[in-house]
Amino acid sequence: MHNKKPRAMAVLSGGLDSTVSVAYLKDKYDIKLAITFDYGQRAKDSEINASKKICEHYGIKHQIIELPWLKEITKTALVNIKEELPKPDITKDTTDSMKAVWVPNRNGVFLNIAACYCDSYHFDYIIFGANKEEASTFPDNSQHFVQEINGSLSYSTLQKTKVIAPLIELDKSQIVTLADKLAVPFNLIMSCYTNTTKHCGQCESCKRFKNALAKAGLFHILEEVFDKDAQ
Repeated sequence: MHNKKPRAMAVLSGGLDSTVSVAYLKDKYDIKLAITFDYGQRAKDSEINASKKICEHYGIKHQIIELPWLKEITKTALVNIKEELPKPDITKDTTDSMKAVWVPNRNGVFLNIAACYCDSYHFDYIIFGANKEEASTFPDNSQHFVQEINGSLSYSTLQKTKVIAPLIELDKSQIVTLADKLAVPFNLIMSCYTNTTKHCGQCESCKRFKNALAKAGLFHILEEVFDKDAQ
């Protein structure tokens, strides 16, 4: 008799990291649900659309959670369209760019909401797309953050739910290489900070994605997912 696979859910933005995390773990875990957050971000429509299609592709139930209060208290450019999105040089320090797109305690909020679902539906794990490259700029993508939030969840959930971040030791070029190996549908992914049908190529997220594809030699995918002028 085969042992049942552990039950999990995913926090899914429709971007590269969360999508690859799902693709990497889908055979090891029974992924019952993926949740996508609408917190008034510029790319909410394209993120929700991408997430829906990715869940359809992998046969995962999808739910959208609205957080209007988070939009109301967020003053930075990821949400506030009156602020200009930074277009940083990702080869240099991106601390200022990070501050310009910071959403207050975003990943902390997302993971704690996911933990509520886990506690109610008896899911064991939350799949989270944190990665090594972005951890150097965004502290809530770090291994230390995952460890600390798991410590908190051991007290705040009866289920003792744990966050798992399978890409935590990988940079973006390693992630796109893994995605290619897993046959992840790159055409469904939306990692851009703007609300476009194709990636703008100018925001920090796009630049990291574009640089990773070029570094990994996946030029055909670069041409597929970026606007021609952005390649």
